[in-house]
Amino acid sequence: MKTVGILISGRGSNMMALVDAGIPVGLVASDRPDAPGLAWAKDRGIATIALSPRGIGKAAYEAQVDAALREAGCEVVALAGYMRLLSDAFVGRWRDRIVNIHPSLLPKYKGLDTHARAIAAGDTVAGCSVHVVTEELDAGALLGQAEVPVLPGDGPDTLAARVLEAEHRLYPRVLKEFASR
Repeated sequence: MKTVGILISGRGSNMMALVDAGIPVGLVASDRPDAPGLAWAKDRGIATIALSPRGIGKAAYEAQVDAALREAGCEVVALAGYMRLLSDAFVGRWRDRIVNIHPSLLPKYKGLDTHARAIAAGDTVAGCSVHVVTEELDAGALLGQAEVPVLPGDGPDTLAARVLEAEHRLYPRVLKEFASR
């Protein structure tokens, strides 16, 4: 199985699910030095790096991330709650080797506020999707999806909690298959 670099921006619950599932992780990188997921990874002996993009520009920031991933021997990049859009240049350097977990049943609800949008639309089913990252937002080839019901009385937070549980089951399974190709 290929070595995976995981990019996070916060607590890293999907990263934790990947690590707990035995995914070989070469590096956990975050755009936020205070991201709680970094401490969790470091406590488990996983190499980490925190690089703030502030004041250096997107190209310079992404060049540092790219160099760190390559230095750590990463062959695949997994986005796990990484809240920055990647440039076309970065995606091109890692073409067909970046995957993302998205909290909707793509192609529905690309971008943010997916749970509120599903509820507002009257959907009875929501879920999550794992897809290959391309230059177009949330538009790459689907690798797997998991559905959860939208229950009467659901708000964005209650629906998000059920979708997150589905993400923690789906992402490790799909990433293991992807990283074994």
